[in-house]
Amino acid sequence: MKKITREAILWYALQTQGDWFQIAHSIRDKDDYKIVHYRYPYITILDSDYPSCFLRLRYPPWILFYQGNLSYLYLEGIGIVGSRNCTAQAIKDTQTVAEIVKKKYVVVSGLASGVDAMAHRCALDRKTIGFIGCGIDRIYPKSNTELYQIMRKDHLIVSEYPMGVLPLSKHFPWRNRLIAACSKSLIVIQAKYKSGTMHTVKQCLELSKTVYCLPSAFSDTEYQGCNYLIQSGAQIIVNQKDLEEL
Repeated sequence: MKKITREAILWYALQTQGDWFQIAHSIRDKDDYKIVHYRYPYITILDSDYPSCFLRLRYPPWILFYQGNLSYLYLEGIGIVGSRNCTAQAIKDTQTVAEIVKKKYVVVSGLASGVDAMAHRCALDRKTIGFIGCGIDRIYPKSNTELYQIMRKDHLIVSEYPMGVLPLSKHFPWRNRLIAACSKSLIVIQAKYKSGTMHTVKQCLELSKTVYCLPSAFSDTEYQGCNYLIQSGAQIIVNQKDLEEL
């Protein structure tokens, strides 16, 4: 009987542009594959050093492409996520949160603009992981180009998608489960009722991870997602002491 190998998983990923379900079909059917020399680092679910945090997922990634220091995935992390088109106050709050969290944890986020990017930037003097929804060579958004270059060299960028795969909208909600999986808990800073941030929250709740939120002002009608989450049972961050006790 044909044995599935890490080389097979790589081939399936390259042929399907990293589509989890198509890879699953190829593994199930033991499709033929070719041995290819892939010049970029990757790790598969068959490898002994595959990060155990992802095994709790309903759909653990078959393969992860990465650049940077993979050992960060074996350390405790806290996710910091929020709106892409956030306010100046949210950026300020993200700086405050990240400066405290990074002292004890790896800062985990999605390398998007807004809250994500600021969380990563604040942790560049410590440790940070960015999960993305495209090939690592496809910098998205372009405004994060410098941040990408620093993180892929001195920190860690991870993707289920091989080089060249475009940042399609369907990739990002799927990517969010990885943020949830490798985060001890999640801190949400400014979110709308319907947003990618809420997808990450849902994934954390499915994994029984604690979700913390910074409340929004009563008059802030655009960003009431955090208040809704607090009302629904999320923990509220009231002051810096709350962050220090995480």
